Amino acid sequence: MLRERLLGLPRRYKRMLQVITDVFLVWAALWLAFVVRLGTDDLVYPFRAHAWLFFTAPLIAIPLFIRFGMYRAVMRYLGNDALIAIWKAVTISALVLSLVVYWNRTVTEAVPRSLVLNYWWLSLLMVGGLRLAMRQYFMGDWYGAVQAVPFFNKQNDGLTKVAVYGAGSAGNQLVAALRLGRAMRPVAFIDDDDQIVNRVIAGLRVFKPKHIQQMIDETGAQEILLAIPSASRARRREILGLLEPYPLHVRSVPGFIDLANGRVRVDDIQEVDIADLLGRDPVAPRKELLEHCIRGQAVMVTGAGGSIGSELCRQILACGPLVLILFEHCEFNLYRIHQELERRIKRESLAVQLVPILGSVRSVERLLDVMHSWKVATVYHAAAYKHVPIVEHNVSEGVLNNVLGTLNTAQASIQAGVQNFVLISTDKAVRPTNVMGGTKRLAEMILQALSQETAPVLFGDKSGVHHVNKTRFTMVRFGNVLGSSGSVIPLFREQIRRGGPVTVTHPAITRYFMTIPEAAQLVIQAGSMGRGGDVFVLDMGQPVKILELAQRMIHLSGLSVRSESAPHGDIAIEFSGLRPGEKLYEELLIGGEVSATDHPMIMRANEEFLTWDAFKNVLASLLKAVETGDYGRVRMLLRETVNGYNPDGEIVDLVHLQRRLEP
Repeated sequence: MLRERLLGLPRRYKRMLQVITDVFLVWAALWLAFVVRLGTDDLVYPFRAHAWLFFTAPLIAIPLFIRFGMYRAVMRYLGNDALIAIWKAVTISALVLSLVVYWNRTVTEAVPRSLVLNYWWLSLLMVGGLRLAMRQYFMGDWYGAVQAVPFFNKQNDGLTKVAVYGAGSAGNQLVAALRLGRAMRPVAFIDDDDQIVNRVIAGLRVFKPKHIQQMIDETGAQEILLAIPSASRARRREILGLLEPYPLHVRSVPGFIDLANGRVRVDDIQEVDIADLLGRDPVAPRKELLEHCIRGQAVMVTGAGGSIGSELCRQILACGPLVLILFEHCEFNLYRIHQELERRIKRESLAVQLVPILGSVRSVERLLDVMHSWKVATVYHAAAYKHVPIVEHNVSEGVLNNVLGTLNTAQASIQAGVQNFVLISTDKAVRPTNVMGGTKRLAEMILQALSQETAPVLFGDKSGVHHVNKTRFTMVRFGNVLGSSGSVIPLFREQIRRGGPVTVTHPAITRYFMTIPEAAQLVIQAGSMGRGGDVFVLDMGQPVKILELAQRMIHLSGLSVRSESAPHGDIAIEFSGLRPGEKLYEELLIGGEVSATDHPMIMRANEEFLTWDAFKNVLASLLKAVETGDYGRVRMLLRETVNGYNPDGEIVDLVHLQRRLEP
């Protein structure tokens, strides 16, 4: 096609073609200026008496066009700045031409005084108009140029019809990008501003939110794209609640910060952030708390490739550490987070040494070697097995990773003189019904016991040597994080994409939720507030019913829920039953004693624990039971040690069950 051939020309050929075209346009404008002034009865022939004028006009105009950058603008993306440049260049060229005409009054054929005025507006019309027409031609979007023309026959072109919520700058950029990409057809704006309601912007009518049904009926919109990147989470939640009853798939442009940082474009459309449905507006972090244990120090994150660990690394990187050690046992996860942070360090020119270390928290020698080598000052211990059913089926691995791994990391920190140690814990450690929660509570109790010792004899140290304890141990407990591996959110999205059914374990099940970035920020801040042995609890807001979450996700995908009362719905919800070790609801506090801190989202819990000497006996018995495969003994020790541990079923460890089948 001609369009592809023109677009494929080298840049210098394109500029030459524009210059030649503009010369002819200047001649045409000048000739038409004579016609407008003198009429057709006395036509002017360019190469007779006024030849000097037709020679002079392009000599004046073309250099000015070049000076004002008219040949640098990309025709497909011609915007307001380019149009202003055209106006300036044409206006100045007309003024200069008028001076030339005035100075050259000696010619035999007089030049009409109104000629220059006619030449000016005709040049604007022809030079600017041709460029606007070519922009539409190269964009392939004549439709967008005639949207506001009354009675225009808008034929169906097969593209998805979308309405854009937000008629501000982001909304207008999104409409322009959609028209250029030709993957969707913008058909309307929705906006709360009464000043622009019922007006036409970029060829699209602006509807009020209360007239969404009218908008659907008139335009046939199938999706709504939220173009409100700077809106608060509370406002977005309010808008999503308004849109939920309508049969529209709701999606969103990226957030304001991502747009400002250049990480994404306005047309990088994504599914609605579930945090807008569930979360509150996050409390701004306190810089002094974020940087207290990090700036200018060597920081180590265990489990650095996991959901929480990787976000901790991202947040820590922004706080100015001297060294950031990524300690991870999964090679792929370590590679992924290391590559991401390396790119960021280069992009932002950060003075941080990034150290990727493959290793397991089960190896105390590896931990101690790393801590000594880089003189680690702060450890964030995020390495843990966290999936309740998986750990329930693999009891020994859960104990060894969550309990022994925490013990090894804590004791290595004491030996290496680490100043700050922060354990990432979970609400499942409170009155647990599963092995994962029980092991995480034991991990908390290890740190609580060590915090009371100024010079403990470490577990497994047969020499009886006392090690001076200079480490300040802190635990931070919170609920589910949105988007983590194994979270229900990506699972529900995938099930909806496949056409259902969406599986929920129980109609009454509830969970606490928080975004990963908010949780990581609060973990870092809480770690700076600890005095030693503190158990901090994050304010998770109100618990969320998982059934209602599934229903809202289905509705915001533009689909309906299939049920007995609505047998013709799109997506069914099925109840699969509680999995081994799963609770209907989670708690954040074992006892009722909680005190406020300086941060409104962080509370300090006061909970009982064992002395270090007593706890070492429990650890010895627990590890011996794991070594011998005595899972009944493991369960009994958890029941005796962990307050509120109450398993609600049989032992379902897969090796244990297989052994029972053997003759």
